[in-house]
Amino acid sequence: MNSLRAGLALDVPSEVRFGATVTGAPHFFYGTRTHAMHEAFGVRSDDGVALQVVDNVALAPRVPVAPGDRVVVQGELVPSGSRGPLVHWTHHDPRGRHADGFIDWNGRVYA
Repeated sequence: MNSLRAGLALDVPSEVRFGATVTGAPHFFYGTRTHAMHEAFGVRSDDGVALQVVDNVALAPRVPVAPGDRVVVQGELVPSGSRGPLVHWTHHDPRGRHADGFIDWNGRVYA
């Protein structure tokens, strides 16, 4: 498991865990590759990195975050997404082929 800064330095997808503050209200979209509903929201990590968290809400419950909330995120970092870095796979893998992730919000773990 990498820190966010270490994952960014690798410049390839890697598993990360980090604390952050939510910077934007969640928005929802239908994934073109997964054909599932997703939730995405902006965060600023504790070490100052701005990125998006993308969660498949067909596999994990929606996280009712709001700007200013604190979260801990574990998932797969994609350091150079089309809109900047993002973290996805913030849920369990029902097929057991990918490392499980989570979003911890207010002491509740969403996975």
